Amino acid sequence: MKLNKKAAVILGGVLSITIASGAALRTPPEPAHYTNLKVLPKDISSKELQSIMTDDFEDALGVSCGFCHANNANGHGLDFASDAKAEKEITRVMMRMTLGISKKYLKIKHPRIGNSMMVVSCYTCHKGAPFSDDVAK
Repeated sequence: MKLNKKAAVILGGVLSITIASGAALRTPPEPAHYTNLKVLPKDISSKELQSIMTDDFEDALGVSCGFCHANNANGHGLDFASDAKAEKEITRVMMRMTLGISKKYLKIKHPRIGNSMMVVSCYTCHKGAPFSDDVAK
């Protein structure tokens, strides 16, 4: 009888550890906390944001990150939260415009930048060029 109690205690301890570690593995990762997002969702994931920056901006306009994002004050890297460059606000205006067009004229109820349902995107007009006069050529 004593052996069964010891086995039950040991088994109970092992099960507790197994259940606790399994629960820890299922805990979703902490969402990235970006600052100064005015059009994109505040709870956007790192993967979604990277996809939008690459597919919707870099590819559609033929530019890199530094086109809209200012340099850090220390000279190393970019300050993604900064509004120092006018191109960043122009991009926000353009994002609102494409969302509005998709909602009003294409009847998409909840348009979202980066969503494949967005028929009107940066590429619709820019076709890989950063400025409208480049598109006309």
